Amino acid sequence: QLQLVESGGGLVQPGGSLTLSCAASGFTLDGYAIGWFRQAPGKEREWVSCISGRGASSYYADSVKGRITISRDNAKNTVYLQMNSLKPEDTAVYYCGRSVLGCTTAWNTYGYWGQGTQVTVSS
Repeated sequence: QLQLVESGGGLVQPGGSLTLSCAASGFTLDGYAIGWFRQAPGKEREWVSCISGRGASSYYADSVKGRITISRDNAKNTVYLQMNSLKPEDTAVYYCGRSVLGCTTAWNTYGYWGQGTQVTVSS
């Protein structure tokens, strides 16, 4: 089955850190832009970050800029999202998707969504 698999979520206190992983099953991520989105209960899916196909460029939503770093290891077919200084408002299910158009902020330009990984920031 062609799918992305997100992992690394969990419960963390405000100010803490987590690293999320996005691994591909059955296909390559190499050369494709990969984006991270998140969805909190009762809210629409929100774009968080994107990295270009070779990793030369990365983009961040204003709400996470300076706290989150996206990276990729094409040899491991995996993209990472390092999250620091986490806030309660970062609580959401985080999803990664493979883009067909390069980095965009529109979720419908991405595919191969996984089941997501839950991030909960709470004391």
